[in-house]
Amino acid sequence: MSSTARYQRIEPYETASSISSIQGSSSIFTTTQDNITNYLEDQRPLLSSAATSITTQPDDIEGCETNDLAVASPMSCSINLLNTILGTGLLAMPAALASIGLIPGILVVMLSAAASGMGLFFLSQCASRTDGRHASFFAISKLTWPGMAIFFDLAIAIKCFGVGVSYLIIIGDLMPQVVASFSDYAQDPILTDRRFWITVFMASAILPLSFLRKLDSLKYTSLVALIAVVYLCTIVLYYFFSISNPVHPPVIEYATFSSDFFSRLPVFVFAFTCHQNIFSVYNELKDNSQRQINSVIRYSIGTACTIYEAIGILGYLTFGKDVLGNIILEYPPSIFVAGGRLAIVILVVFSYPLQAHPCRASLDKILAWRTPEARGLKVPPPPSAIKYFIMTTAILIGSYALAITVTQLDVVLAFVGSTGSTTISFILPGLFYYKIHENDPWKPGKITAVCLAIYGVMVMCICLTFNILKLLH
Repeated sequence: MSSTARYQRIEPYETASSISSIQGSSSIFTTTQDNITNYLEDQRPLLSSAATSITTQPDDIEGCETNDLAVASPMSCSINLLNTILGTGLLAMPAALASIGLIPGILVVMLSAAASGMGLFFLSQCASRTDGRHASFFAISKLTWPGMAIFFDLAIAIKCFGVGVSYLIIIGDLMPQVVASFSDYAQDPILTDRRFWITVFMASAILPLSFLRKLDSLKYTSLVALIAVVYLCTIVLYYFFSISNPVHPPVIEYATFSSDFFSRLPVFVFAFTCHQNIFSVYNELKDNSQRQINSVIRYSIGTACTIYEAIGILGYLTFGKDVLGNIILEYPPSIFVAGGRLAIVILVVFSYPLQAHPCRASLDKILAWRTPEARGLKVPPPPSAIKYFIMTTAILIGSYALAITVTQLDVVLAFVGSTGSTTISFILPGLFYYKIHENDPWKPGKITAVCLAIYGVMVMCICLTFNILKLLH
């Protein structure tokens, strides 16, 4: 028998939201029915098909099965995973290509896509070792390195927090230009202040949405994301073909190398990070066989790679090696461009809560680590209302403070990519797969997993060092 038999399966949680901690502590049953219902909604997977909807009653906790969630089609899962991938990385891709040249840049995008797809494959393989449809980073860590779960949650929290900061920076960068295109008050010092717009959107939309326990109202943002991506692609294509005789021809380097590449490499890594949602795909896909999972991965990564290549190549050829870290800032003011900028702003406003939710959940696990209340439980008990408020407020204030201080989007993406994204995309998938197959023969899959983990560690150490040195100088 294979040595994988050494690892015991995780016992089925009692609900789709994995609240087996309720069974482990009788004191939790003193919680009111409203609190239990809120907790169930808060722990629901973010990835769901449009047709998926469940209402869990507190009295039915023991009878609730995650199979009720398994109604998603491969197409809906692929679209949702693709929307997770495509985001702020689109805006920074031309500058990332400029750091190494056109031809090597194209190859690095393809390599990053392949490495990310391999990480998704290894995580889906590990998910099949859990019992039922309860796969998660926490469940896999219990299967492999139970004592390291806190560090895995820390990586997820860092990644999601960093993405939230990048969203706020985009709002501050784009809204003054949107106002300049649609209004006669372009010279107003308040309306052109990036900090003003970050504050306005934080207070009016992001703050109340981030405190919601129910995220059902945000599941339709995939359509908004698709419109924003199509709009951005249209802008890049239009200006690439319309600027036939530029006043200052762009300087194009087909191959170059400098130490600046190491500070830009995490942008390539960040661009394809969607690994926190692969477990939702596994749990909710109606047919979650490895063949279907592989199909979802191929479609999502392949489509994202094509779009990144198109935006990166055309944006770089349009503006040359001095292209800005946010490509949409390069285009001249017009109603056409302003519409694209506004679409991206709306996209990131509604996407921020989707990052705050997993960040808060991971932060809750970190704070509950080895506390008397969580000792001996598979997951910590639901946070109290005060703790929930404090964690959410800390996330909002921290990201707001960084967003109004840091003005360069590519700098934030570089640090997020070299820490949280690298860990989630390469290091953890490789280590998890190796640990599960620790005593198996050294087959190509096991060797590739180890190589992927080593690659992730190298990218993290080298790129983080270069980014810190660059920031200090």
